[in-house]
Amino acid sequence: MLYFARWKIILILAVSLLGILLTLPNFLPGAVVSNLPSAFQRQLVLGLDLQGGSHLLLAVDSDAVVKERLDSLRDDIRSVLREKRIGYTGLGIQGKGVQVRIRDVADVDAARTELNKLAVPVSGSLLSGGSQVTDVEVSFVAPDQFVLTLSEQGLQQRIGSAVEQSIEIVRRRIDELGTTEPSIQRQGADRILVQVPGLDDPSRLKALIGQTAKLTFRLVDMSMPAQQAIETRPPAESEVLYSTDDPPQPYLIQKRIMVSGEELVDAQPGFDQRTNEPIVSFRFDSAGARKFAAVTQQNVGRPFAIVLDNEVISAPVIREPILGGSGQISGNFSVEGANDLAILLRAGALPAPLTILEERTVGPGLGADSIAAGEIASIVGALAVLAFMLLAYGLFGVFANIALFINVMLLLGVLTLLQATLTLPGIAGIALTIGMAVDANVLIYERIREEVNAGRSAISSIDSGYRMALGTILDANITTLIVAIILFNLGSGPVRGFAVTLAIGILTSVFSAFTLNRLIVSLWLKWRRPTRLPI
Repeated sequence: MLYFARWKIILILAVSLLGILLTLPNFLPGAVVSNLPSAFQRQLVLGLDLQGGSHLLLAVDSDAVVKERLDSLRDDIRSVLREKRIGYTGLGIQGKGVQVRIRDVADVDAARTELNKLAVPVSGSLLSGGSQVTDVEVSFVAPDQFVLTLSEQGLQQRIGSAVEQSIEIVRRRIDELGTTEPSIQRQGADRILVQVPGLDDPSRLKALIGQTAKLTFRLVDMSMPAQQAIETRPPAESEVLYSTDDPPQPYLIQKRIMVSGEELVDAQPGFDQRTNEPIVSFRFDSAGARKFAAVTQQNVGRPFAIVLDNEVISAPVIREPILGGSGQISGNFSVEGANDLAILLRAGALPAPLTILEERTVGPGLGADSIAAGEIASIVGALAVLAFMLLAYGLFGVFANIALFINVMLLLGVLTLLQATLTLPGIAGIALTIGMAVDANVLIYERIREEVNAGRSAISSIDSGYRMALGTILDANITTLIVAIILFNLGSGPVRGFAVTLAIGILTSVFSAFTLNRLIVSLWLKWRRPTRLPI
């Protein structure tokens, strides 16, 4: 137990030195850190409770998901029946279903066959008999009338899919802001928890997250003035939308979407070379470019509206065909507004609106207080532990304190390397790690004392102490590691941060208390060759 090969000594010392080097940038000024090699420029990321930031609890509008599916189902029914030349009437949405009446009873069987094809299987759902569950249930309410109702399994799948898609889009939007380590997690069936440490402008975050960003390109209806449509009634295929100007201007816009924002591949902020006003340049994929070219070729001289979330950003007149698949959006943008719009378009549209249920802004002052309190608690705890080890075990207490220092450096170094987010519970985990590391040393030293009191020699006592205490140390740390893994898998937010710190601390504690400490004692024995142990 006390013999170390040369390569083992080098490896142990190298690991200890690497831990110190990885930790040092956290205590150096930013100007110094920027001049270090890239591998040593990482620093600990402070959590929301330490450096302040924004905390938002969002809810996906499940009613909007249901409405969109019903609208899509109604349009599919219309298209299928028209394609098969089946006459129908009374097509409309009722509750969580769509009803339609077939004019000719002779077409009922053909209509049922076609309508059954609209039911999409729900992935991963099977009935007890082995048949697959569909998201739409087709039923009769009269000999010639069908009702297509959304199934509960289908609704749950669509809402779950909308939540997962929203999480990904929200993550992309926040990443574009340049913030560090945002925490975006699903909570319950339709809620999303967003925590962004260090964000100075939470209102901008809310504006970015809360906007659906559904972009469409549609033609302006020139059959009547917009004001006349407001006073009377707009045509069936058009609707009145308002611009983002102050005051808003009404436009009569065709409902038909000529090109969708989903076909965008890039959007970048910039400046108009003629007016020097902020604009957003965009570029379509190949399919979108073909549609855009066809629309602009066939409608030269007509206004072409750019609509974002049912608001007209601009409605420029098509002067000439645009064949390159790219264009620009101009309006009364500020530089930040153009940048935010580009972020929204690049990240994509949300599948459903998000509602802010809870909002909390943590100021950096609270974070500073938390850091100071954590530092004081950790320093007081560490000094008490160091003093106890010195008083209880003398020179061997010094060895334990050296290993304890390396242990903390290794823990902080690993957290820095992983870019883990350090929260207040994480600081508690560090303090707990210090106590656990000392506990392992106490087990070893007390066993050595027992061997010395039994009359064994110095080398035999130390060897027996480390060997006999190993099993107890492993048992205690493995059980704690299991708890940390459970906390990480079942917990969320600060609980997971505590679990990560605790798990890493367990590994570094075993290394420092059993391996590094044993190496120090072994080298001291080889150098001094004592006949009596100062313990």
